[in-house]
Amino acid sequence: MMALFLRDVRLGLRSGGGALIGLVFFLAVVTIVPFAIGPDLNLLSRIGPAVLWIAALLATLMGLDRLFQADAEDGALDLMRMGERPLELTVAIKCLAHWTATCLPLVIAAPLFGLMLAMPPKALGATALTLAIGTPALTFIGAIGAALTATLRRGGLLAAILVLPLCIPVLIFGVAASAAATGGTVPFATPLMILAALTLFSMVIAPIAAAAAIRMLGE
Repeated sequence: MMALFLRDVRLGLRSGGGALIGLVFFLAVVTIVPFAIGPDLNLLSRIGPAVLWIAALLATLMGLDRLFQADAEDGALDLMRMGERPLELTVAIKCLAHWTATCLPLVIAAPLFGLMLAMPPKALGATALTLAIGTPALTFIGAIGAALTATLRRGGLLAAILVLPLCIPVLIFGVAASAAATGGTVPFATPLMILAALTLFSMVIAPIAAAAAIRMLGE
């Protein structure tokens, strides 16, 4: 299991693996927004958490096709399907490796990019925390779409379209928790706990659904 995890992390961090592309896309979205909004620092500060969350969501969806497609092309997915290890566990490990290589750099870079949106220090910390808690849910939910489109050429766009509606609750509560940290009528802990519950729920359900999709593709 550790060998599989380290293998997928190395492939994700390797040139062309998608981790750097997602980080550059994340930066591009954050950079473009101030030009579109204008020099209103108060407005940028208010919408900063939403911008960071939307950028993280889109950057995560960009790398979904690399979750299972390469393994399907070289036959590794067939070996995983026929192996002694439960396929659900294999899917969970691959999702964790994908999150480590693709989403963890976004979480680390979020406070730095938030400075470009004139976000206060408290909002920077809260947004980074919500991204750390919520982005695993995006990866695990995305694994369902990635499994369904693993054998399709250029199936990344289709996978993103399939899972985008399922990611909306994570986006809503992630932004709500980030906004609650800087004031508002809702306590910070309330949306944060719901966000954590969504992540835990996806970590349980998504590997089962993705494994079922992979088995269906092999029949």
